[in-house]
Formats: sequence, C-alpha cells, structure tokens
Amino acid sequence: MKKYYPIIEKVSLFRGLTKEDFEFLQNHMVTKVRKYAKSEFIFRAGELVSQVGIVLSGKTQIIKEDVWGNRTIVANMAVGDIFAEAFSCSKVERLTVSVLAGESTEVLFIDYNRILSAHSISESCKDKLIFNMIQVLANKNVMLTQKIEILSRRTTREKILSFLSNIAAKNQSYSFEIPFNRQELADFLCVDRSALSNELSKLQQEGILKFHKNHFTLLQDDNGYSL
Repeated sequence: MKKYYPIIEKVSLFRGLTKEDFEFLQNHMVTKVRKYAKSEFIFRAGELVSQVGIVLSGKTQIIKEDVWGNRTIVANMAVGDIFAEAFSCSKVERLTVSVLAGESTEVLFIDYNRILSAHSISESCKDKLIFNMIQVLANKNVMLTQKIEILSRRTTREKILSFLSNIAAKNQSYSFEIPFNRQELADFLCVDRSALSNELSKLQQEGILKFHKNHFTLLQDDNGYSL
C-alpha cells in the first residue's frame, strides 16, 4: 500500500487529514487493490456495492447500457478519482450503471462506512471524511449537470462545441487533450459515430477548430470570431 500513498494523499476524500489520521486509516481501512485489463468490467449494473473505488492508475468509465446493448458513457474517471461513492453511501445498493476499465487500470477499494463506524476513529478525522464526501458528491452533481447541458443541445454540432467549450474552460486553454477516442466520444455525447466524424471534419474545414487524434485546438467560436 505504501507505494500508492502519494496518490491516496491527494484524493479529495482524504483532503485535510493529518499524519495521525492516515496512520489510523492504514491500520483500519479494509482495503484491496485489484488490477483490470482494458475493457474489463469492474462493476456491472445490478450488482451489490458496499465499497468505494479509487483509481490508482489508468482510467475507468461509468457506462449505461440498454437491453439492446447500446452504450452511453456517463463519466470518465482518471487517477485519483472516486467512483461508486453514491451507491456505497445510500440505501440504493444495487448499481444502475456499470464500471469498466478504459485501459489497464489499478483500483483501490475501501469500505467507507466501516471506517466511519470504527470505535477508535477520532471525531476530527470522522468529520473530515464526512465533509469531504459531501464535497465529492456535490462535485459529481455539478459534473452531471454540465453533461445534461451538453446533451440538451439539439444538434451533433452543438453538442460537440458545448463539450469542447467545457473542456477548454476546465483546462483554461484553447488547446487540450480529451479523454476519449472517437467511439467513446460518440457514446458520451449520445450521437452516431459517423455523424460525429462528419461534423468534426466540417468544423475543421470551416476553421472553427483543428484536431489530431485526441488533441484539439479551438480557433473560432461558432459565429466566426477568432479566439
């Protein structure tokens, strides 16, 4: 576990914890680390979940599939990100989404509720863990609200530009990498892959943006004004 501490210490759930708090967690956390190959399922919809997952390496994708196998990517989780926390903390124990490895991935699983119920945990440590979890859940709400705003756009073009605009704002740069390949981006935006590729080509031809693989640079807004 020690080799993962540089990552764990930066995880938002553990923000503000002291050295003594981490020593307590080291001794009392019911943890396990598992490795997953690309596209391997970590959780499947319908499974019972009692633990929180923390990405130690690679990335995970939260996906929703219908009975016909159509897939939508709900969110992308990078190193240090947390998943399944809402289900672990709520009475809705069965997952309504699936989680899979977007590439070769390592995940740390912790029993958050068991940590809080430990008799020897300090009130200060418990308060920090509860406050941090509230912030994690609030940030996820903001992220999902942003996705709703993107998906509410009427056309594929509008969805693409809204998504790229959000990424640019997050990176504070008009040049950035996105965490999806073309099929994943189509699944995230809930559009057809061919329609996505065609619209990206049009946007590049019109001088609004340029891209190479996952690297994008925004050149103009949709009204033709230079950025």
